[in-house]
Amino acid sequence: MSRQPQSSPDEPVTDAPAAVTDRGSAKRFTDTHIRPVADVYDSAGRMPDGLLKAASEAGLWAPFLPVEAGGAGVSFTTLGRIHEEVGRGCSSMRSLLTVHSMVSFAVHRWGTAEQRTRWLPGLADGSTPGSLCVSEPGSGSNATTELTTTAVREGTTWVLRGTKTWITGGQLARLFLVFARAPGGVVAFLVPAEANGVEVEPIEGMLGTRAGMLATVHLREVALGSEALLGPEAFASGMLLTGVLDIGRLSVAAGSVGILQACIDACASYTTERRVGGVPLRELPLIRARISDMVTDTAAARLLYEEAGRLKDANDSGTIMATMIAKYFASTRAARHANEAVQIHGANGCAPESSVARYYRDAKVMEIIEGSSEIQQLTIADAAYRIAA
Repeated sequence: MSRQPQSSPDEPVTDAPAAVTDRGSAKRFTDTHIRPVADVYDSAGRMPDGLLKAASEAGLWAPFLPVEAGGAGVSFTTLGRIHEEVGRGCSSMRSLLTVHSMVSFAVHRWGTAEQRTRWLPGLADGSTPGSLCVSEPGSGSNATTELTTTAVREGTTWVLRGTKTWITGGQLARLFLVFARAPGGVVAFLVPAEANGVEVEPIEGMLGTRAGMLATVHLREVALGSEALLGPEAFASGMLLTGVLDIGRLSVAAGSVGILQACIDACASYTTERRVGGVPLRELPLIRARISDMVTDTAAARLLYEEAGRLKDANDSGTIMATMIAKYFASTRAARHANEAVQIHGANGCAPESSVARYYRDAKVMEIIEGSSEIQQLTIADAAYRIAA
């Protein structure tokens, strides 16, 4: 049934984890600290403090930051491999790393010297969890063109008013990267969670990534100084499209490959043990065909996100379309094959304690977050027409 060993969601992690700087160390961290309790904290709907502490000790939150900023200086290609391994264990944990990475990248790339000094140490070691605030009630995938959250200057102060929702890690975050509409265009702010007027409302019972600690964030007359503004005014829309979401799509693509690999592992194990009429399921041609398709699509999706990471490491503008393609392909294949994994497991795959049921629910979320599959199809097609013209 692909059932994980059970443990309390509050069980402390006692082993001091090694630094996570490549696929191998990420795999060991995942198999030691994440997989054994992933189903438990998925059911609990929250991430245990012990795991969060272990992630900090392993330098897992933002390893792509340079060493002088507190990171490990790993490449984005390597970051993808790390997030694949974490996603193999738990999409909720990988989602927390995704939004934190987006905030960390933005602060390092566009922050002032003062902002980097103030925020990067805590972002690097995980003591200041970051979360991205873009989505709004009713905005869907057109968040950047339909922002209703406003930022208005009142003397030397900026005042934020609005509501953000579906905010991954919102219950955990100590720093929000908030996008709002100002008279001159879209602006971005670094908003401490303890700022007056910030109210966090937990969202419970999500279909997938249930331990992602989602929240609705209300911004009620939040007054900020100019030091909270990230990047030049009216620069944020381009920053969002070309930078922050690109990091998110790379992570989601890699995490979707992690789901695919978890489905392969679960199905290979189950069909070896499960017998029908005295014959292992693995001997049935239809089962073998499905496993073969899983393996092939996983290999292809892995190559796509690694190519996107390589282009990002090379500062090649092609990374934007590459991450779009990688995220679209990996997420749709994860949803397809997680469905197959449940089918292969039959009724066992529908049980509350079934890991493949979690993969199925999480994979559906991957098709929606960081731009829905439909939006990505339109964007990819537009690029093809531009090239043809």
